[in-house]
Amino acid sequence: MTGGSEVVDVFGSTAELYQSVRPGYPPEIADQIVAYHGGTPTSVVEIGAGTGKGTDVLARVGAPLICLEPDPRMATLLATRHPHVRIHGDIFEQWTPPAGGVDVLACAMAWHWLDPATRNTRARQALAPGGTLAIFGHRYDYAEPDQRAAVRAALHGIDPTVRERPADWFHQDVVDHGQFLDVRKEVFGHELPLAKERYLDLVRTFGPFLTRSPEQQQRGLAALGRLVDEFGGAVTLNLRTTLVLGRAGRRTGAVRGRPARRALP
Repeated sequence: MTGGSEVVDVFGSTAELYQSVRPGYPPEIADQIVAYHGGTPTSVVEIGAGTGKGTDVLARVGAPLICLEPDPRMATLLATRHPHVRIHGDIFEQWTPPAGGVDVLACAMAWHWLDPATRNTRARQALAPGGTLAIFGHRYDYAEPDQRAAVRAALHGIDPTVRERPADWFHQDVVDHGQFLDVRKEVFGHELPLAKERYLDLVRTFGPFLTRSPEQQQRGLAALGRLVDEFGGAVTLNLRTTLVLGRAGRRTGAVRGRPARRALP
């Protein structure tokens, strides 16, 4: 995972569980990236690759792939699953892009860990003229509105500071910062039925859970377990996967001889 040192340490202890229970991404994302880019890119860099859930999709793009993953436990699992990618142990803010930039800069479920004041500018500076930014991630919701309301009430009772980001918030973040041209959004959705223990294991891998105190974690798991029992021992999640694409325009001082790609109609 990327970000400061306090963030780097969040997920490593759950690396195996993370890989086991976190849902993957639609393979169509790779096709969307290639089509938007105007062909197969010459290089792809992934920010905060973790155990390689996003890497599974990005490997399908067919370009040399570099993954930034500073947590050694996550990186070890990533290397086992994807032995042909190059892994750098840098956080994004410390990584030095190659001269001329990269063709595609991707980020799966890690954009929120980057410095909000600089992430768009840094991403733009890391890309070659005409390069593609690709951010994608899941949003977990509940298929049954009553279940959603019960879960939110239980968690709010344990920690009233709990807040949920708006759906597709990173699309708005990219648009608002104005660093990229031709910003587009694609949304995929499907239902994810989970038995009680599988659901609780998934919760154990969430950042908001891992950053709470052990006492709050235990109270949260107990409350959610009771609720799932009341739901009949299982829960169905609505999994909304959003892909945001943006194009880097020509920058001052950019390397000459490489025209920016024309926006797709």
